[in-house]
Amino acid sequence: MRDITIGQYYPADSVLHELDPRVKLIGTFAFLISLFMGKGIIAYGVATLFLATVIKLSKVPFKMIVKGLKAIIIILLITVSFNLFLTDGEIIFKLGFLKVTKEGVSVAFFMGLRLIYLVVGASLMTLTTTPNDLTDGLESVLGPLKKIKVPVHEIAMMMS
Repeated sequence: MRDITIGQYYPADSVLHELDPRVKLIGTFAFLISLFMGKGIIAYGVATLFLATVIKLSKVPFKMIVKGLKAIIIILLITVSFNLFLTDGEIIFKLGFLKVTKEGVSVAFFMGLRLIYLVVGASLMTLTTTPNDLTDGLESVLGPLKKIKVPVHEIAMMMS
């Protein structure tokens, strides 16, 4: 468990560390939405370029960022396997009842990449923002919901 970096803060002197937590929350949310909205190699190319730039700006060691993927390795393997073997299409090879299709390879690759980018994007936010700042930023972003009696402070505390 000590090798898992999700939710940990990594102190460094970077542009990303200096950003307001609300900007990081909204930016991370926008990035995660873009991963689901974008289709095709160009969208993933842009996401890769963006993520590489943010990682470089964060000054967080790449090894530490990759450690966060240990937490999802089982989910990643199951997701890729299901998509690889259960997607219909042009059969590449068949072994008993298992078949690998051209479309299955494509879907499995992009689904795995999407899952990795989701975790890395969210990890970058927590690695560059202290838990207190993250809680305060979340409470501030959700602030307008107070007008309709949503317990914003309690939600922000639970999330942190």
